Amino acid sequence: MGVWRRIPESGVSDWDEELERAVPVVVPHTELSQDALRGVIESFVLREGTDYGERDVSHEQKVAQVLQQLEKREVRIVFDPADSSVTIVVAKSGRDERI
Repeated sequence: MGVWRRIPESGVSDWDEELERAVPVVVPHTELSQDALRGVIESFVLREGTDYGERDVSHEQKVAQVLQQLEKREVRIVFDPADSSVTIVVAKSGRDERI
């Protein structure tokens, strides 16, 4: 059984009592250093299964596209404390900023 705390400014807790595990956290891309941000984006772009269609897109173009999507808030960086992983996911519409 874990202890959870409520994050005052958002009203969201960082512990899922039903699953008894830490809840994934959205990490604003603006809070990362340039090097860390580039590392997260490159890791995402280099994963197998990332498909850009039939045309060839350079690595730099892919990185730029993901950065642009982050700036437009179309995607979000998510850290999962359960397995210490970081990924980029499509942003849900609406007010829920968790994921």
